[in-house]
Amino acid sequence: MKAVVVHGPGDLRIDERALPVPGRGEVLMAMEWGGICGSDIAYWKKGASGTAALRHPLVLGHEVAGRIAGLGEGVTGLVEGQAATVHPAQLVGDGVLPDRIAGRTNLHSRVRYFGSAAFDPHTDGGFSEFRAVPAAQIRPLPEGVDTEQGALAEPLAVALHAAGRVPSLRGRTVLVNGCGPIGSLVVAAARLGGADTIVAADLASSSLSVAKAMGADETRDLSSGDGLPEDMDVVFEASGAAAALGPVLRATAKGGTVVQVGNLPGTAVPAALGDLVTREITWIGSYRFVDEIDEALRALRDGLDVRPLITHRFPLERAEEALAVAADPGSGSSKVMLRLAAEA
Repeated sequence: MKAVVVHGPGDLRIDERALPVPGRGEVLMAMEWGGICGSDIAYWKKGASGTAALRHPLVLGHEVAGRIAGLGEGVTGLVEGQAATVHPAQLVGDGVLPDRIAGRTNLHSRVRYFGSAAFDPHTDGGFSEFRAVPAAQIRPLPEGVDTEQGALAEPLAVALHAAGRVPSLRGRTVLVNGCGPIGSLVVAAARLGGADTIVAADLASSSLSVAKAMGADETRDLSSGDGLPEDMDVVFEASGAAAALGPVLRATAKGGTVVQVGNLPGTAVPAALGDLVTREITWIGSYRFVDEIDEALRALRDGLDVRPLITHRFPLERAEEALAVAADPGSGSSKVMLRLAAEA
């Protein structure tokens, strides 16, 4: 089978690998679609994502969906031909968490994640024609949800988790700063959560068009001189730009809440944070998700259309070109998809 494998910084190859055989408790997935994420780009460009650095070749991809092609011993409740996506996280160890974070498995200290170099050996992702997957990580797609949309259940789950970090969005004014794929999905999640008014802000007009299609009431083009709105009840900071923190805090109403969705740099950076204190703002972090992928699939079943997010599609063989488009701010891309199946 073919697989999208990063061997080092700037070294991406379409490798031939042996067809996997599902072991006990596993299923064989015939992959059909994969969505390119920022971590995939980071491994390709830098050979690392955050603190996780490549030690040997890694199959990319954690936003994937396909069909079950085989069942390993002991697997029940799933059938061959069934369309499914994958919860990419697998806890390592007993899964016990301190009482203060009980149930928040995304904060477990040891988690294997599809397409991650955090462990050695690495955890291969799903940008391949086939992948053996633990049955516990399989999430069947609801009737009417195709595998292309199913591959976006994972980033939608990230957005739903972020929205869920606020006790209630109903009737609130919401700002989403940074409208890449996650930010635009946060717009959709805020709309599902009952927000009254949603303002989307970004430097790229193409990103704002996607955010508008995903449910934003108003957009602010920061590249053309638009400023952020004032007195917003809840602000989702999805750009990950440290320079945005000052303006974002100023846009937040006194006593309001900022949810930090975008990954901030792991090194010291200048940031204007004075309003955090004087406006008594609550600043909350949001990291991956717990089981919100199930909520994401229900939302897709009930009619949430994530297809406006998709701007480009490439076959597996053109994965490097797809990554380059996804990484280029001038390409106008939002979510770039890979067709992983050998045939459409």
